[in-house]
Formats: sequence, C-alpha cells, structure tokens
Amino acid sequence: MNYISGTMVKELREKKKLTQKDLAEKLRISDKTISKWETGKGLPDITLVAPLAEALGISVAELFAGEYAVNDNRSANVKKLKFYACPICGNIITTFGEGDYNCCGVKLPVLTVEDASSDHQINYDMIEHEFFVHIDHPMTKEHYISFMAYVTADRYTLVKLYPEQDAQCRFMSRGHGFIYAYCNRDGLFKIHV
Repeated sequence: MNYISGTMVKELREKKKLTQKDLAEKLRISDKTISKWETGKGLPDITLVAPLAEALGISVAELFAGEYAVNDNRSANVKKLKFYACPICGNIITTFGEGDYNCCGVKLPVLTVEDASSDHQINYDMIEHEFFVHIDHPMTKEHYISFMAYVTADRYTLVKLYPEQDAQCRFMSRGHGFIYAYCNRDGLFKIHV
C-alpha cells in the first residue's frame, strides 16, 4: 500500500494548473520523478513530503490520508457558529461552518450543543444594557466552565474563563440570540435570550 496516492498528487497538480515540470521545479527534482509518483511506480522521499504538500496546497496529514478537505460550506449566518475545544490544552476554535481542525495532535470534533440542564443552568440578569451571565458551577482545576459566548445574527462575543474564578461574565445586549457555556467535562450548553 502506498503511503501517498499518486492519483491524488496528479489531481491536485492539475487543479492548481501545474504541469509535471512546474511541480518538479518547485521541489527541485525532475519531471520524470513526478511522473513515477503519479503512475504508482515510485514514492516521494520522506524529505519531500512537507514541500510536496505545501506545493499542492494541502496539509501533510491530508497527503498521507489520500483525502483532502474541500470547503464547500459557505455559511454566512453567525447563528450557525461552530465551536471546537482541545481537550488537552483548552484551546478554543470558532468557525461559521464545519471544518477539519487539529490541536495538540488531536482531531477536534465540533462540539454538540445541548439545552441548559439543571447541572448547567445558565442564568442571566439584565443590568442596564448588559446581560450579566452567571452559572452555579464548580470552578476547580479539574472541572470548570471554560468559556461563555453570546451569539446573535451578525456577531458573537466570547469570554474565556479560568479555574478558581467565578463562572460569570457580562455581554453588551445586541438583541435576540443565544448564550453558550462550555464545561470542560460535560460539553456545550445554550439558552435563548
């Protein structure tokens, strides 16, 4: 089994409107070598994998997997915002559509949203023109609310929270939307405001 698909190399090269010679020049190798890869009669040297992926406009992981992601997801509504969170470092990624994201060597799944429960009841009070959002939740280093976000049709605001502080924040009111809270153990919860 080949560790890199010659068919995919050819498809991506043609998609970028490169000849075998053009790609070979970018990699400082001969065009016959590119031909061997594409016909399955040879494989790239391991030192050429990263430059090959860069020249083809994909990641090394996609090159090895033999599949590449095409973003045909053109979401313009901010209410379709997707959240991703790294279970190792706590990094947060937000997108207006689904994507393929990795952090700390882990592929991140999109966080599934649940309505707020009694264990994760999101409360808010309207104070002047702000939502004062608070949750009665443990904030220990092992179990805490990692972030809260306020999402409307045209914008979102995200507040990162940390262990040993209160699970509360303020959002300027900008109309109807959703308030999200992410528990590092139990997932993502929301309420409509």
